[in-house]
Amino acid sequence: MAKYKVEDFRNIALCGHGSAGKTSLVDTLLHTTGTLNRQGSVDEGTSVCDFDEEEKHHKYTIEAAVTHFEYGGKRFNMIDTPGYPDFIGQTISALRGVDTAAIVINAGAGIEVNTRRVFAEAKNARLGRMIVINKLDSENVDFPALVESIQEVFGSECVLLNVPVGLGGKFSGVVSTLTPPADTSGAVIDPAEINESLIESIVMADEAMMEAYLEGNMPTSEQLSKLLVQAVADGGLIPILCVSGKTGVGLAELLDAMVMCALPPTAIRRTAKNAAGEDVEVVADPAGPLVAQVFKTRVDPFVQKLSFIRVFSGTVKKDTTVPATGARKGLKIAQLLEVQASETSPVDDAIAGSIVAVVKMEDLHTGMTLGDLTMPALKFPTPMVGLAVTPKSRNDQTKLSGALQKLVEEDPTFRRDLDMQTKETVITGMSELHLQILQERLKRRDKVEVDTKPPKIPYRETVQAKAEGHYRHKKQSGGSGQFAEVHIRMFPLPSGTNIEEYATKERFPSMKVPHYDEDNNFLWIDSIVGGTIPSNFMPAVEKGFRDRLERGVIAGYRVQNVCVEVHFGKDHPVDSNEQAFKTAASMAFRNVFQDARPALLEPIVKIDITVPADKVGDINSDMSSRRGRPLGMDSAGGGMQTVSAEVPLAEVMTYNRTLASVTGGQGSYTIEFSHYDIVPPNVQQEIIRAAKVQEEED
Repeated sequence: MAKYKVEDFRNIALCGHGSAGKTSLVDTLLHTTGTLNRQGSVDEGTSVCDFDEEEKHHKYTIEAAVTHFEYGGKRFNMIDTPGYPDFIGQTISALRGVDTAAIVINAGAGIEVNTRRVFAEAKNARLGRMIVINKLDSENVDFPALVESIQEVFGSECVLLNVPVGLGGKFSGVVSTLTPPADTSGAVIDPAEINESLIESIVMADEAMMEAYLEGNMPTSEQLSKLLVQAVADGGLIPILCVSGKTGVGLAELLDAMVMCALPPTAIRRTAKNAAGEDVEVVADPAGPLVAQVFKTRVDPFVQKLSFIRVFSGTVKKDTTVPATGARKGLKIAQLLEVQASETSPVDDAIAGSIVAVVKMEDLHTGMTLGDLTMPALKFPTPMVGLAVTPKSRNDQTKLSGALQKLVEEDPTFRRDLDMQTKETVITGMSELHLQILQERLKRRDKVEVDTKPPKIPYRETVQAKAEGHYRHKKQSGGSGQFAEVHIRMFPLPSGTNIEEYATKERFPSMKVPHYDEDNNFLWIDSIVGGTIPSNFMPAVEKGFRDRLERGVIAGYRVQNVCVEVHFGKDHPVDSNEQAFKTAASMAFRNVFQDARPALLEPIVKIDITVPADKVGDINSDMSSRRGRPLGMDSAGGGMQTVSAEVPLAEVMTYNRTLASVTGGQGSYTIEFSHYDIVPPNVQQEIIRAAKVQEEED
């Protein structure tokens, strides 16, 4: 890649909602620029970007695909991203690898759910932004209304760089608003009306130029061209381009605009942390120190693991060893690959601005930085939709574990956990669709089929009152017997309690060293006086308590927010042993727990739901029926409102179905864990009853 200069790179991610035509647009660009000699088609399963079998079957993008082409003396690295919010992790990853985000909007459908999401992600990433209005050859397009809604939702910085000539079947060309031609007949909007606001947006990037413009001095075309990049980098201008990926109308103008407006690597200011934790500016200089980051991982059945790397500074060469964050020693880059969707070809080096891949480096993971500096971590939404999975064939248990690990490597919004409480393998993703697609991949790529069921809600058990009691364990069956007696007091221990202030001699006068388990907010106090329980048996007492913590008492769920004081006991010089005291402690815990007003705790999540304003009443009503507590409401722009509430996790496990039904697919939501709260008595009885039935069946 030595023939390219840093300023010649244009790294762009095509983002937007599903069916906006992003993949078809990339296929057309690759064909138009002569990079590929055939035109790919999503519908026919021949798209260059949608090469995965699941993508061909469903006819939509699931994984971000890296492509490249040359145009106008520039090297374009273009990443096609999924359009459905279920796969937003792929888009977030792709945005770390680029300098410009091109948000593609379906002219017929307008601004959709994921359009808003990706625009916000690109803004948060401080990238240059462009808006591409695609499918202007569609019928019933209200172009002026669409532009008005774009400016209302995304800001007045969104300005048309060209306007369409005709719409629908009559869409035949585009007219520049920067340099309007003499003949603008047929233009849907008079470009002269846009010219002034466009020029103002550009010259605002330079104070001296702005003052000269206000004094009546018009900037030259050359001056405007130089300031365009600065205006886009500052966010003062978000150019809007018009095109039809299907017919190719406006495609040449789109390419010219990307040459002119898309940011080179030198236009974005990035920082990284040095070893001392200080911020250091990362300059896009091939001669600078190496700073590169893995922004995507793909497990290919043929070449195995591919790590996609964006080089921000310096030069990386094959057959060299480089430092990496989190690695104990330097990593050797045996081979560098240039990527064209599913195809790869070797290269010798990659300078700042390049996107390349390395193969079979198991120590590399998404988000890791190569070099002595550390780039900011990639932040992904927390997956909340889960399924408990088991292999259909018991012989596939080991294979399933390895296959799930591949998915974890590839997808930062997929999680695999072994629930120690329920003993279930739980996979968690962004939605039911997300998990369905990954199950299809398991079957196709790894030849593993799974049975699924909803995972158990991670309820917890606690107490609400003080109680005390004891248990005597006595067993005689010939030979040595078993004897142990344990007396305890039990107290509620609310979350957030200051343990040092709580565990004092004023409260527990005979206390020795307190023992605290932060994970379960469990405190136990040894107040034994006079050796009524010999000290060598106290570890067994603790084991008995911890056994009961895991097993639960009233419904088989883990216990938390409890304090237990051991204050008396008895032993036998012959029959006492560790097992006897472990059993006595566990049973004492169980008995006293039942006298201390036991209760179930349930996980409460904070949910933010963005819907059309006329659906807010329906959403609030539905939340009330789910035992939700409203927190507030904010405007999301464009006639959308965001409703915030706290609601039990059990009530929103399949909320995406309801939301899609209520809003006609126009709603979206995010949830994150908030806290645990007491389950209402009527609901608690149902949960306990179901747990007992399940225990009998098991």
